[in-house]
Amino acid sequence: MSHSQPYSRSQRPLYEVKAGLFKGLSHPIRIRLLELLADGDEHTVAELQAQTGLEPSHLSQHLAVLRRHRLVESDRRASHVHYRLAHPDVADLLAVARRLLVDIVTTDGARLDDVAGLPALSR
Repeated sequence: MSHSQPYSRSQRPLYEVKAGLFKGLSHPIRIRLLELLADGDEHTVAELQAQTGLEPSHLSQHLAVLRRHRLVESDRRASHVHYRLAHPDVADLLAVARRLLVDIVTTDGARLDDVAGLPALSR
């Protein structure tokens, strides 16, 4: 039995980008930041810090990961950096993930109260 490549050499970069997308989503704080940005508005670093309670250096590290994986974009205006989702589909992806989460935890009734306490998503 021969083992073939799981993808072609030309497909590899596409799978790497896709894997990067999921790496960007792989931390609870980054998910929360994306949920905050999913309202469609731009938010300053100060607003995001107030909403998350993160130390500035930790917030900066998480935002850098999200930028590197092209999930968010930023602009500097005067002394403020404004963040927004890079693609509206990110908000849709978060909404699908939330529905999947609800489906998964419905099998564990003890977690349903936790889900009910999650902040609303705008989409």
